[in-house]
Amino acid sequence: MKTRILAVVLLILAFGFARMDFEQKLTDAHRKAYFHGAKLNLDLRQKVGQLGFLAALSGFRSIVADLLWIKAHTEWEKTEWGTMALLFNTVTALQPRNVMFWEMSAWHMAWNASLSALQDPKQPSMKMRLKAQREYFDLGRDFLIRGIQNNPDRYKLYEQLAYLYKEKYGDHCAAAEQYEKAAQFPDAPTYMKRFGAYELAACPGHEKEAYEKLHALFKEGESQWLPTLLKDLKELEVKLDIPADQRIKVPAGFK
Repeated sequence: MKTRILAVVLLILAFGFARMDFEQKLTDAHRKAYFHGAKLNLDLRQKVGQLGFLAALSGFRSIVADLLWIKAHTEWEKTEWGTMALLFNTVTALQPRNVMFWEMSAWHMAWNASLSALQDPKQPSMKMRLKAQREYFDLGRDFLIRGIQNNPDRYKLYEQLAYLYKEKYGDHCAAAEQYEKAAQFPDAPTYMKRFGAYELAACPGHEKEAYEKLHALFKEGESQWLPTLLKDLKELEVKLDIPADQRIKVPAGFK
């Protein structure tokens, strides 16, 4: 009898250790795939409401997120930007690996909502309009930064953050940094590296580094001889006082 009990105990222990090893490997695999971006905690419960939270617990995150996304589109038609921001936060919390949700949420805040704030007829103070506009820029940036945290293995949000820094903040140094990060991904378009160099050329104090990057691209051949690249190179040659015999030479058709 004792031998049988001991055998059962050993069997249970062996199963327990095997299960722990399997669950740990599964957790590690999920973490590597960034499946833990949206945790089912009180914060999420407050964002999605009781029914939405129960649906998420039941494994219907995708369906709830899609329905809330449709509702956000309805709020967009009514220009209810505050409600949209709350819905976007919920959708991205439910589906943190959907890059499109992060990208479009940022776009609506930094472009659509910011323009609406700047043109708000109910706000007579231009100072307050500009302040509201800047706040929407920041909301858009926040969506992209959080999106990158949940999707660090994809280039798209780095690209969008670079574009935001360039177009809305006029921060060419930050834009160059984000384009450079995007360019490191194997599936990133080849123009990422070129865009990063363009922005670096407009970043004070980085003229030499920008020149070296642009010149390296120029040496790759005519496929890189685009108007902006040639223009930036020529301007940097003047700023850096590059000797005449070392300056780029291109056929007349490319000037």
